[in-house]
Amino acid sequence: MKNNSVLKKIKGDASFRNFYRKRSKDKTSIIVFAKKEKQKNLIIYDAINKILNKNQILAPKLYSYKYNKNFIEIQDFGNETIFALVKKESKKSFFYFKKIIKELNKIQAIKDKKIKTFQNKTYTIPKYGKKILVKEANLFCDWYAKKVLSKERKLKFNLKFKKIVKKLSQKIKLKNDIFVHRDFHISNLMYQDNKIAIIDSQDALIGNKAYDLASLIDDVRYKTSKSFKQNVYKFYIKTQKSLDKKKFKNDFEIISVLRNLKVIGVFTRLAVRYHKKKYLKLIPYTWSLIKMRIKENKNFKELNDLLKQFFKDKIT
Repeated sequence: MKNNSVLKKIKGDASFRNFYRKRSKDKTSIIVFAKKEKQKNLIIYDAINKILNKNQILAPKLYSYKYNKNFIEIQDFGNETIFALVKKESKKSFFYFKKIIKELNKIQAIKDKKIKTFQNKTYTIPKYGKKILVKEANLFCDWYAKKVLSKERKLKFNLKFKKIVKKLSQKIKLKNDIFVHRDFHISNLMYQDNKIAIIDSQDALIGNKAYDLASLIDDVRYKTSKSFKQNVYKFYIKTQKSLDKKKFKNDFEIISVLRNLKVIGVFTRLAVRYHKKKYLKLIPYTWSLIKMRIKENKNFKELNDLLKQFFKDKIT
């Protein structure tokens, strides 16, 4: 890096990456530094961004890279996330969410599944199979249940929980044939020149059409009313020309619950293993989202009964 450049560390996320803003005269860029999970956080991140840009979706462009020194240099979209905007202008929340839905439709129209990386190798986006969904939901018992239940109760719970999760995954109806960002929420959406830019896309997979909408509407970081959630959902449905609404609703609700069970497990793991305890404060709202979804759907009767038995104070 040139001597006339200034680097300033900026706020990170739940990953193993560090971010720095590089300032050279009147230009800025972002340095993404990653020693751990290096391929995913540098090579795959840029590969997915290339696919997004190829499809006229704003994502950080690559300026330079030094893979042997564990970093890439990418486009800087500033500090204004949509999360920050709606916190300041809550009356305009629905305005921004409508824009996001239009962007999501563009993302879901992506057909590209392969791209050349900066190492000149072909990266193929993997499929989000049901096995992955189940494995992720099981993080709830691997970390959260393990932490809060006694050994004996934990073993009983885990056995039943894993069977129920597998059954729920088998009730999912739609194919895994859609580009899924996989962490699609307003903290990962930037706003620049009245356009939405997408960040944090390295986990993208080819999966279920309902997944990113569930991430957006049942976002654990941003509390919204039930009516707001319904309005965003209805707006999305209106934008869909050929959609089996019944199958989609079924999948949306199952995926939302499984995803948020995973989130509780991930946040617990971040606290226990990596001492990132700030995410624990988001767990109570995550529980309330799970509760909201399971109490209105007969698919969740077994899960509801099990959670009431072992986590009564969280679910009733």
